[in-house]
Amino acid sequence: MLPKTGNFLQKGLTMQYDAEAYAAVIATALRTELGSTHRSIKTIRRWTGASERTATNWLSADNGPSGPHLASLAHHSDAVLEAFLIMAGRDRAVIDLQVTKMRSELAQALEKIDSIIGGTP
Repeated sequence: MLPKTGNFLQKGLTMQYDAEAYAAVIATALRTELGSTHRSIKTIRRWTGASERTATNWLSADNGPSGPHLASLAHHSDAVLEAFLIMAGRDRAVIDLQVTKMRSELAQALEKIDSIIGGTP
């Protein structure tokens, strides 16, 4: 999903993020999850209440979202939440989120299998 080496995210290291690096990480997360289309901008606007220009700036990494907008993005976007947690040095929390998501997906798959074969034995 996001680079874990290079200029932005390095696993196991506490890094300082300047505004440019922060904006680039959030932009990568948004583009990974939503793409770079006008529909992506509309989705970001709906999630945050931000203007079209602001959403465009976030996607292009010209600026990063402020605190309240970041909270709204993280609420709706797993990619943004994970990027933020990695920037905060909370790799373990990312793993916990991924395990929770996989358990939920597995439970849904098992329910689907049970409905196809007529229930549990």
